[in-house]
Amino acid sequence: MPLGFFFNNERCTGCRTCEMACIDYKDLVVGRRYRRVIDYEGGRTNQGENGISTTCYAYHVSISCNHCDDPACMHVCPTRAMHRDELGLVSVDVERCIGCAYCTMACPYHAPSIDPALKRSSKCDGCTERVAAGQNPMCVDACPLRALEFGDIDELRAAHAGCGSDILPLPDSSYTHPNLVVKLSPAAIHAYEDSGFISNVAEIANAEG
Repeated sequence: MPLGFFFNNERCTGCRTCEMACIDYKDLVVGRRYRRVIDYEGGRTNQGENGISTTCYAYHVSISCNHCDDPACMHVCPTRAMHRDELGLVSVDVERCIGCAYCTMACPYHAPSIDPALKRSSKCDGCTERVAAGQNPMCVDACPLRALEFGDIDELRAAHAGCGSDILPLPDSSYTHPNLVVKLSPAAIHAYEDSGFISNVAEIANAEG
């Protein structure tokens, strides 16, 4: 029973409550995040004979580890520290991790990163202890707009028929087959037709260590 996340891009306002709840629950040091919010925007404004027209858009993408069906981090880990736990969630065994950062380099979602204090890899584990107790990951319960859901990925896909696993600027889902379902907003649909860019690169880079 693969577990995963549903993200409703139509509802997300980029408030970062999911980030803050995760930081607080996991007691992360300042600057570290297991869930990140990407601000993506694009389009242009044009001056025409009949006035100004615009194709500008902006939206937010909340992303953490996607506990992929084909996780790149597990494939490259030389010590098998990156593994699936008893719930099928991708986790790190810190006793086995040697801090080589191969997982960090391999993951297209930049989910694992090296903890600067422990010198070991760390990442979102899906709040496995909460899930084992029948609860949601902390980020899901914290979202004020209910933009996140968690559960059996097949049930999530059935409940949100017509939704895929792709949204810009995330990499194509064919790379790792993430357990992620995304409902695209009109802006995110438009992004595939127009150029766009990540507008909070420095914030994300700092979170990735």
